Amino acid sequence: MLLRAALLLLALLLSTLPARAGQLDRAGVERHFPPPLVVGEKDDRLPVWPILKQQAGSYEVFAYAFESVDLAPIPGFGGTPPDLLIALAPDGTFRDVTVLSHHEPVFLEGLGPEPLLAFVEQYAGLSARQAIRVGRPNARAAGAAPQTTVDGISMATASTRVINQSILASALAVARAKLGFGAANVGLKVEAKLDLYEPLTLADLLARGWVRRLTVTNADAAAAFRGTGVADPSEGPADAVLTDLYVAALDPPSIGRNLLGPARYDALMRELGPGNHAVMVVSAGPEDAPENPVGDRFVLGAVPDRLAIGQAGLIVNARDMAVERRDAGLAEGLPPGPWTILRIDQAAGFDPSAPWVLTETIVRERGQILSEKIARTFTVETVLPADLFTRVRPDDGPSWTDSWRARAPELALIGLMLAVLVPLLSRHRGLVADQRRFPLFRLGFLALTLGFVGWYAQAQLSIVTLVGLVRAATVTHDLAFLLYDPPSLVLWAFALAALVAWGRGTFCGWLCPFGALQELVALLARPLRIRPVAVPPGLDRSLRSLKYVVLAGILGAAAAGSPLADTLSEVEPFKTAITLYFVRAWPFVAYAAGLLVLNLLVYKGFCRYLCPLGAALALLGRVRVLDWIPRRAECGSPCQLCKVRCRYGAIAPSGRVDYAECFQCMECVTIIHDPGPTPRASACPTPWAWRTTRSASPSASEAPRCSPPPRPWPMTGPARSSAPSPS
Repeated sequence: MLLRAALLLLALLLSTLPARAGQLDRAGVERHFPPPLVVGEKDDRLPVWPILKQQAGSYEVFAYAFESVDLAPIPGFGGTPPDLLIALAPDGTFRDVTVLSHHEPVFLEGLGPEPLLAFVEQYAGLSARQAIRVGRPNARAAGAAPQTTVDGISMATASTRVINQSILASALAVARAKLGFGAANVGLKVEAKLDLYEPLTLADLLARGWVRRLTVTNADAAAAFRGTGVADPSEGPADAVLTDLYVAALDPPSIGRNLLGPARYDALMRELGPGNHAVMVVSAGPEDAPENPVGDRFVLGAVPDRLAIGQAGLIVNARDMAVERRDAGLAEGLPPGPWTILRIDQAAGFDPSAPWVLTETIVRERGQILSEKIARTFTVETVLPADLFTRVRPDDGPSWTDSWRARAPELALIGLMLAVLVPLLSRHRGLVADQRRFPLFRLGFLALTLGFVGWYAQAQLSIVTLVGLVRAATVTHDLAFLLYDPPSLVLWAFALAALVAWGRGTFCGWLCPFGALQELVALLARPLRIRPVAVPPGLDRSLRSLKYVVLAGILGAAAAGSPLADTLSEVEPFKTAITLYFVRAWPFVAYAAGLLVLNLLVYKGFCRYLCPLGAALALLGRVRVLDWIPRRAECGSPCQLCKVRCRYGAIAPSGRVDYAECFQCMECVTIIHDPGPTPRASACPTPWAWRTTRSASPSASEAPRCSPPPRPWPMTGPARSSAPSPS
């Protein structure tokens, strides 16, 4: 209680500390964006640096650079947010993502920084308009869409999801302020209703506005360039046409099928694929004019230099599909001039059901020696009926809900394990009372805990989570990081609930993967002829207090904001043995292996003497409401069988159970409830008789027999009961 009160007081005192801010000044940003790029003035409303690049004699924005911690300080599993330098292009694509700092435990002296650096490199070229998901390792190679998926990192699933959310949330904050789009359209999937078709002529399509026409005359060009110092570019009459373009979105069958014909439209949709879009541009001439953007100089398969598709003030990435250019099959009335079909990937965030524009750019040069290019744009807007399309709303952008959906199978199996465990621990008859079957069941359950919960689901609970909670209480005031690791959160919830009923033993004895590994390794002691070491009682008591000192040191360093907390947390071998499968630097492997060797000599010595998580659970376990281990009248006097069988030393000579040190192995419960008349079940060796023996357990010939009472002693009531313990 004193430790909990001290931590609460410390959290209140430090709760006014400011949240962590970005660490780069202008010089720091310039180191990441060296010449010929130029760092502009920092925005006075948003912590964003414009990165400029010289283009056509003037400076244009190449990217907006910002730190994720300034805009989306989402705490990671170290309790503090990762800090990433992000460069976002004006069209919403990521130029680059760089890791500046982080406290993710799995990348600190674990996997190392290299996997994390490779992970963030995948964002270059992806669009902030798209809901980007973290897949399994090698998800892209397995067929996941590269525009919407980044490969995850084995053993770092939750950390990569936090980093992904930090990147996207901060990018969207900049996109809203600088690029004109927000989270509402991120991940929105718009597809044409392929079963909605109406035969229409070109005249009908033009009349409805479903096909638009962009015509630029000499007079239009002269007016656009007036006052720029450029000579009058027009030749001939003012009403002579420079360019004349027909523009149409081809996705809806009522447009595309009528313009292309059924065969060509079906072929186009097969090539296009679901979720992508196509826009057709047909030139009505004059074909030989240098202003014609779809003339002979147009490069097939390229991004058009002078044609652009825009929406909500942003340019959408559109590339020529390089389809076969044949006039046969086009709608009657379309001009015979050259044409192109521009492909727009789903990742571009284009919504054909919302207003969009086609822009044509005409460039003129001023001067002869040091010429300067002057550009003017001409646009035509298209507005299509929303009922031609199906709009699938995104899942509120990337968030912790993705983790729960992705890990549903693992959660289901963990839920099944808990559903089996609860009634087993609650009912002390049946399987628990069977000395032959129950040990086999326990070994099988521990193997599942180690193999599935630990090595596969990566749900080893750790003191690192408590460190994160302390840092969240003192710095970020955000506990959302817990939601990114569903299996661990479910086990935390169960372990905390079990503290109320049974104490720390439920987690430490049944659901801790490293604890299970120790118990399974301990089975080697007998075939290896390794005899356990008897720790003197006084030394044993002192060593049991050590784990509380370790716990106080770790949490104290975390509350003080010291990185020493991460170093001290390495007292746990969980990251080495469970998270990283012993694939780590040799000092960490030697330490973890040494604890397993110690376990052969002193049973679960780490759990009993060093584990800070066990210490925290033991303290919290004092809220336990039941003394749930049944006792007989003979317990402690004269019977000492449970005491000498308890390898954790959790039963005193008086028969009293120390629940803070009990690991709920249930062996003492089995002894008391076993109905079989075996000598071991009824033997009651006295303390002095046991000390004279050399065997690992007493036999019938080494101790007197005692008769069990007619029925077992019932479970006592609340732990705070004043009734004496029948020991």
